[in-house]
Amino acid sequence: MTSAHSKFSKSVVLVLALAVFAFLGIPKTDVSAQDRSPVIDLSSGNAEMNAAIAKGRATLPTFWASYDAPKSSEAGHSLKVRFPTTKNNGEHIWMADVKKIGDGRYSGRFGNAPRDLPGKRAGDVAEFKEADISDWMFMRNGKIVGGETIRPLLKSLPKADADALRARLETP
Repeated sequence: MTSAHSKFSKSVVLVLALAVFAFLGIPKTDVSAQDRSPVIDLSSGNAEMNAAIAKGRATLPTFWASYDAPKSSEAGHSLKVRFPTTKNNGEHIWMADVKKIGDGRYSGRFGNAPRDLPGKRAGDVAEFKEADISDWMFMRNGKIVGGETIRPLLKSLPKADADALRARLETP
C-alpha cells in the first residue's frame, strides 16, 4: 500500500546533466542544443541524492571563490537550482551564465528545457535565491569540479554515457 506522502515524494524531478555535456562542448549562446538532456525522476526521500545536495550546498564557498576570482584554467561556472512547481516538489535545473544580482539573489539561463515550468524554455533567464541552490560546478583543466548531484545519476545513464561523464569528473 502506497501512502499519499510517498506518491507525492516520488514526483520530485531532477534534470540530469547531460546538460553537463552541453556545458562542456556547446557554446553558451547555443543553449537550445541542450534540450536533449534526459530528465530523471527521483523520490524526494532518495538518500544518495539528498546527501549529494547537502555536500553541494556545504561546498558552495568553493564555487563562489572560483566564481569571484577564477584561475585561467577555470570557466563555465554553473549552478543547479530547485524551482518550485505546481505538480511536484520541485524541478532541479542547471543554470548557466550565473550572475549575482544582490540581496542574496542571482540569475542564470536554463541549461535545458524545464519540464514542469510552463512557458519556460532552455536559455530563458530566471532569478533565484541562494536557498534554492542544490549543486554547483565549473570546469578546471577540462574536468568538472563539483557536480555532486551528477554522481548518483550516473547509474541511470547508458554505460558508455556514464563512463564518458565519469571520466570528466575531477574526482571520479
